[in-house]
Amino acid sequence: MTFPSAREWLFSAKTFAAAMIALYIGLALELPRPYWAMATVYIVSNPFVGATRSKALYRALGTMIGAAGAVLIVPPFVESPFLFSVIVALWTGTLLFLSMFDRSARSYVFLLAGYTLPLIALPSVTNPATVFDLAITRTQEILLGIVVASVVGSVVFPSRLAPTLIVRTDAWFRDAAFYACETLSGHIAGATISAARQRLAATVNGLELLLSQLTYDHTRPDIIRRARALQGRMQIFLPLISSMADPLIELIAKHGKHPEGLEALLKDVAAWVGAPMPKPETDVGNEPEPDALRARIHAMRPSVEALASADGALLSNALWRLGQVIDVWQDIRALRAAILNEAIEWRPHFRHWRLGGTARFFDRGMMLFSTGVAVTAIIVACVLWIQSGWNDGAGAVTLAAVSCCFFAALDEPAPQVFKFFVATCMSVVLAGLYVFVVLPNVHDFPMLVLIFAGPFLIIGTLTTNPRFSLITMLVAVNTATFISIQSAYEANFFVFVNSNLAGVAGLLFAFLWTRATRPFGAELAAERLTRSAWADIVLSASSAEVIDDQRNLYARMLDRLMQLLPRHAATDSHRHPSIESFRDFRVALNALDLRRTRRKLPAELQASVDEVLDALRRYFELCIARRARQPVPPALIRSIDASSAQVASRAMAQSQDVVAEKWLRDTLHALTGMRLSLHPPAQQTQAEPASGTPPREEPA
Repeated sequence: MTFPSAREWLFSAKTFAAAMIALYIGLALELPRPYWAMATVYIVSNPFVGATRSKALYRALGTMIGAAGAVLIVPPFVESPFLFSVIVALWTGTLLFLSMFDRSARSYVFLLAGYTLPLIALPSVTNPATVFDLAITRTQEILLGIVVASVVGSVVFPSRLAPTLIVRTDAWFRDAAFYACETLSGHIAGATISAARQRLAATVNGLELLLSQLTYDHTRPDIIRRARALQGRMQIFLPLISSMADPLIELIAKHGKHPEGLEALLKDVAAWVGAPMPKPETDVGNEPEPDALRARIHAMRPSVEALASADGALLSNALWRLGQVIDVWQDIRALRAAILNEAIEWRPHFRHWRLGGTARFFDRGMMLFSTGVAVTAIIVACVLWIQSGWNDGAGAVTLAAVSCCFFAALDEPAPQVFKFFVATCMSVVLAGLYVFVVLPNVHDFPMLVLIFAGPFLIIGTLTTNPRFSLITMLVAVNTATFISIQSAYEANFFVFVNSNLAGVAGLLFAFLWTRATRPFGAELAAERLTRSAWADIVLSASSAEVIDDQRNLYARMLDRLMQLLPRHAATDSHRHPSIESFRDFRVALNALDLRRTRRKLPAELQASVDEVLDALRRYFELCIARRARQPVPPALIRSIDASSAQVASRAMAQSQDVVAEKWLRDTLHALTGMRLSLHPPAQQTQAEPASGTPPREEPA
């Protein structure tokens, strides 16, 4: 059993103190619902100052937008209940849809504005004249909690996000070193490798939100730029290192061993990648090891004449990729040191024309469907409430709306909605004990603080643990809300049960609704992402299509790949979908490279490249039409082989022209990479050792 750390106890104590201060001020100001200030503290508090400030700011904006919307909507439509329900649902759905387009902390503005409106509008339908006062007081109560949480978090032992950024990504460095070393050894399969691949992608995806909070942490702009550059190279590293596996395995499959000198080079690269990260004071930008490795790569590069053979083309491709891996890993090491030690100057070694894209991939179809589920849930819940005539039914609709919005972006929201339901049930029980057993014996505020301290301090220590963060935060917020602390004690058992069971009923409805309407899980999302990747391959291979910005196309494809990898289950198969996804990604990049280099080629080679691209486009159009991966046509492989032979022949004829040789070699690299991605080497997978050591996959 792991007990809370001192840092977790400190965070819990700070949060509890801020909650009690907010509650005291709310009571002193005679706000109608001071407990909302207390609950807000638990919603916005975070162990790090930047995260607390960003969430506080965006919650304030979202609350004001939602409150203003409620004031505008309730008076003109309250007399038409069904129309009113549809308008509330559409407001919530529209803002929920907008929130999905922003993966930074800013998305909280839209999300909160979406479900704040039903929180204010629905309880006021029985007395619409009070909606303005309800909107104002709720905004005041939430702003009070926000201000107190921000001040306490910033003043009392503040914890900065930037110094801990590297600590929070150390697991990525360990997984990346393991994954790289296995790939350099020719091993790409196994449950351990597959799980590492998924963790690498998930960590990179999680950094998007983390980096968006650095601005609110008073972090220097150059440190923020370095952190974003680190994230970008972490994202590139995974597909880049994976692109080396196929040529390395193919070389072994042909000869039973690596070409002379390559095995020693790969071992030395693996040793350097697997070495411990340098101390912060070390300027890793000038390390001698990577320069020595690059020199050995250059010395081993096949001659122009050797490119005519399959072995020469494979070796050239593998060495080219290996040089890129070294550049990116050196940049990652240097950026890590430059973030820890601000005095270090960072100079990039990996420079590529594709870097700098900012586009992200969004599955708008799934986003619309998820939004539609939330909208229809609100409408159906409103209809049930109206038809039942339940006065407290508004509470059921509001919590159903909140839960549907919270988890709409997940592939499987139902389990999380059920956790919300369980946490709410626990809160009702805990709040009931306080209201009817404990509070009647409390006569002053210090005593109130004392009886709240035990449970809330314990709950607060668990809110920073990812395993318990959701349910403990919900228990804290709901308990504070359900107790409904007022300036004078007033409790009615039947009112308490009726009002709080409404929330429980709403969450149960939300769980059943999401379970019925979204039973698909991650498999559907993965299939849609894969077909979208095929569509981009078709675009990349269509020479008639004009691509306005290849950098943003590359960024979008890479972002989609990072979304796809965590959705695949870890297995020990070399035909694992995540490996196939890497190969699809490389096919698209090689097609883009061919489109770029063909302009520098003679006319007969341009025609040969066009034939390859046309065959590639037709193949993936067939995959899209049949909604499943199809066997690669032999004619496509023959077309690639024929074009490779022509390019190699031309390279020998123009070996004295350095510029022409470069373009021809780049074209050959693209053709070789495409062939390996479409027709990878045969593999056989050994069972993973029972001892837990990394699995090994040997070529057939």
